[in-house]
Amino acid sequence: MERKYFAHKTAEIDEDVSIGDGTKVWHLTHILRGTAIGKDCVIGQGCSIGPEVSIGDGCKIQNGVSVFKGVTLEDHVFCGPHMIFTNVNNPRAFIKRSEKFEKTLVQRGASIGAGAIIVCGNTIGRYAFIGAGSLITKDVPNYALFFGVPAIHQGYVCECGEVITRETKVESRREYECGGCHAKYEHIREKFNILKTGDHTIENEN
Repeated sequence: MERKYFAHKTAEIDEDVSIGDGTKVWHLTHILRGTAIGKDCVIGQGCSIGPEVSIGDGCKIQNGVSVFKGVTLEDHVFCGPHMIFTNVNNPRAFIKRSEKFEKTLVQRGASIGAGAIIVCGNTIGRYAFIGAGSLITKDVPNYALFFGVPAIHQGYVCECGEVITRETKVESRREYECGGCHAKYEHIREKFNILKTGDHTIENEN
């Protein structure tokens, strides 16, 4: 069967790997056994993906990123250049701990900046935004902006990627509007929810 994805001639793709239509795998990248990659993804140069990793549709994984066993990326996740996932909390070179790999989940639409470190066992919420060079040591809520070492909650980000600065108080809740695409959100009972979608669409630029 003719494959419907692109793999550079220097890429290495193991057996028992699934890659969706329209995905591009670039120079010197290794896709390890048991890995499933969705359609219309871009996997940059010098990446290592797997083994047994699940990556959704429309993800962009920039140069030099390793997505290890235990990590799951949902649809439209962005991983900046040379950001780092871990999968063991107490590694030793002389002790095998593969049975203790921690699970890390990056939910739909989240972005992780260049050089950020995601300590294993945490969840990055939907459309969350992790600043470049940050160290994530705990769960990140949906739409939250986190940065710093260690990273802390610094605000909220719209689905279009703009930091939300327009805030009004309405009775017992707070409402927010994106200055870029005009999406509207509410913050009530510790939850940040979308009320009205904005003027943007999800695109997959190659």
